[in-house]
Amino acid sequence: MTAMKNALLIAAACLLALLSTIGASLPYPILPPLFASGAANGLNQFMGLPPKLLFGVAIMINPLGLLIGSALLGPMSDRYGRRPVLLLTACGAALGHAVTAVAMLLESYPLFLAARFATGLLEGNGAVARAMLAERLDGPLRLRAIAWLNGAFHLGWLAGPLLAGLTVGFGVTVPFWIAVGALLAVALLVALALPGEAPSTLTTSWWQVARDRHALNLLRHGELRTLFAAQLAATCGVTAFYEYYPLWLVEFAGYDTQGIAAINVALCGVMTLASLSAGRAGDGPPLRRAACFAFGIAAAVGLVGAGGLWLGMAGIVLFGIPNAYYNATVQNWAAERFSGHGMGAVMGLLSTTFCLANILMALAGSVLTLIDTRLILLLGAGLSAWAGWRLLAWRPMAAPMNLSEARK
Repeated sequence: MTAMKNALLIAAACLLALLSTIGASLPYPILPPLFASGAANGLNQFMGLPPKLLFGVAIMINPLGLLIGSALLGPMSDRYGRRPVLLLTACGAALGHAVTAVAMLLESYPLFLAARFATGLLEGNGAVARAMLAERLDGPLRLRAIAWLNGAFHLGWLAGPLLAGLTVGFGVTVPFWIAVGALLAVALLVALALPGEAPSTLTTSWWQVARDRHALNLLRHGELRTLFAAQLAATCGVTAFYEYYPLWLVEFAGYDTQGIAAINVALCGVMTLASLSAGRAGDGPPLRRAACFAFGIAAAVGLVGAGGLWLGMAGIVLFGIPNAYYNATVQNWAAERFSGHGMGAVMGLLSTTFCLANILMALAGSVLTLIDTRLILLLGAGLSAWAGWRLLAWRPMAAPMNLSEARK
């Protein structure tokens, strides 16, 4: 019975992770024709602004919601419980996709932005799913479950554009309605997989939790500041790669949309398979292993930025291996080391760091790509290499901090 409950728990978490990244990536093949085809519509003619500017804002607004949701939802689940937060956010994200579909039918740009932001905010529940697994599982099973969860996140970036491409021919809003049905089904699975939780005896309001217990408050603690700095540098390399390797393929390999999609399939397939095997316990200190994987990320991204065509292509496909192992190692170690701070807040900090890295690399890339696209990739490789050095040199305290010490 326990094995069945654990299987349902892991399945619910992985499906939520899959659908959160599907929701984020779903519009990527849908929006460009709406904004750049030259045909006027309510979405690309808002307030007389250039369509490409409107498109850029439309793409950015969902990750902005993810950033805020990742910082807030984990601590919220520490206060109100994993089950109610996951149920509320899954149903709310389904509603967000429904409103997105309505906004596209009405060609209402403001409503579209509001829906995409709210959906991103609620799909920041990946931190809650991570916290749920880290809290309810232990030992090798927890390590495997977190690795599988990461694999589900990676797979979503592949499945979202594929779902949109396969179904958009039936109507531009059809992919969003499919996402609505899938999220509601997963909410039902969460309700079945997670037992009811005893009401919290705390009296703090949701606003007090959002203000005083958000994930970034953990930066008051020295070891978590060190983790944040190393994680931010490592994920800057990761996000520089994600955001700009398609542009590199266009400029230096002459790839079109179909070619980029084929390479993306190979990358996501390798990364998903690596995530499944990353769940095995490794030998040696976890920080040393994480440092080696950060160096591996730097090497793969560096091959794209500085290598020739074929070395760069190899770097793109092989990038998924060190990235999958790095994530599994760091997240499992952080769960064991900093659980006294609240598992939701700790996993929220890791998720927030990734979202922040996305924004920073997008801003840096908007300048560096005007000179040469390879510069932003080399910057990302350098930052990941620095993260590896920092993790290698880090000597944490001998024992993890307990709950009472964490709250002083």
